[in-house]
Amino acid sequence: MKYQSFHKTFMALPIFSINDLLKAEPGFDRKQLVYWQNQGYLQKIINRWYCFSEPTLNEDDLFFVANKIYSPSYISFESALAYYGLIPEGVYTITSATTLKTKHFKTLKGEFTYHKLKPALMFGYCLLSTGNKQAKIAEPSKALIDFLYINSQINSEESVKALRLNKDTFKKLISKKTLNQYLSQYNNKSLERTINLLLKIMKHA
Repeated sequence: MKYQSFHKTFMALPIFSINDLLKAEPGFDRKQLVYWQNQGYLQKIINRWYCFSEPTLNEDDLFFVANKIYSPSYISFESALAYYGLIPEGVYTITSATTLKTKHFKTLKGEFTYHKLKPALMFGYCLLSTGNKQAKIAEPSKALIDFLYINSQINSEESVKALRLNKDTFKKLISKKTLNQYLSQYNNKSLERTINLLLKIMKHA
């Protein structure tokens, strides 16, 4: 496969794997990848995943990459909260939930952190579609519960207020009914107390 043909085939994807290449051309010579990296055309992300060197990946692209390089996973925690505008800070590390081991990857395109959840807690996400790409991302209520679940030290009025959740966005995107539905799957009394405290604070904010 010549580079021009290769670029035309995969240019729409932020990231592609060796398996993707072999599907497109079963006899693909993997030495070409090394050659194209040396020429500066490609960059290796991790393991069997590559991307083109020239484009700068936007947030949606990075979400797609995060889903792909460590799967199963979905965007959650700080990244999802920032995406929905629930927290004011920009997030530089893409954070995801996974059933695999907790892991952190520092790559040429960005940093990716994955927190392990039990398989029974891998729910409450939707598909974020951009062009021909789709990325799994937690719904607002699930992202909030996931975040408080792994940050159990946030359990006092002071620490909850320190999150600086956007009141208007919270009232628009978060419902008590949905929170309680999701909470029932966690079976965690401490988390329930924190959520109830959060709801009380936001009600009077």
